[in-house]
Amino acid sequence: MWCVAELNKEYIRKMEDVLGVYERPYCPAQPVVCLDEKPIALHADVRPPIPVQPGKPAKQDNEYERCGTANIFGAVEPQAGRHFTMATPNRSAAEFAGMLERIVKHYPFAQTIHLVMDNLNIHCRKSLVDSFGEQEGGYLWDRLTVHYTPKHGSWLNQAEIELSMFSRQCLGRRRIPDLGTLQRETQAWKRTANQLRTKINWRFTRKKARQLFKYKKPRSRSSG
Repeated sequence: MWCVAELNKEYIRKMEDVLGVYERPYCPAQPVVCLDEKPIALHADVRPPIPVQPGKPAKQDNEYERCGTANIFGAVEPQAGRHFTMATPNRSAAEFAGMLERIVKHYPFAQTIHLVMDNLNIHCRKSLVDSFGEQEGGYLWDRLTVHYTPKHGSWLNQAEIELSMFSRQCLGRRRIPDLGTLQRETQAWKRTANQLRTKINWRFTRKKARQLFKYKKPRSRSSG
């Protein structure tokens, strides 16, 4: 379900910007990457589950042990079917900086990397500078052209679709007891998704947004 709290000028401006990026023809020199996070609750079985047997379904005890939480960075280049999704202990600024470093280093010859993400406080240049220093952190940030989704507009981020695919295809209803297991399972899922080049077929355009929300095409800003 889409939740649009207030369709003001700022919301429209950011929505049009993100959708405009999605409408660009695929260009390896200017990849479009989407990034988002998802908390994961870690649970362990108290009693071993009973696997499926001929004529008998698998069984899992309702009781489980809470083992803390972890984080999933969902990152994807939708048009190329390239996946960077990774499990981390948390979603701290340092972990975010490490995630961006991995993404940037994957595109050494790109003119710029268009990065779509929301306005979480760690999604900024400071996170990279604090982690890598002014020179390296600033260099990594300058390799990006950042496109922020509007407030209450996270549905515009295709990384949410990436996280949904990951949750269904990798996690399912299984119980993941620890970070190490989560990281191994995430790596295995990512490896398969990259081998298959699983793409996201995004169909919502600026034209459809204008029809749905009943607003006119914004005027271009004059350069004078």
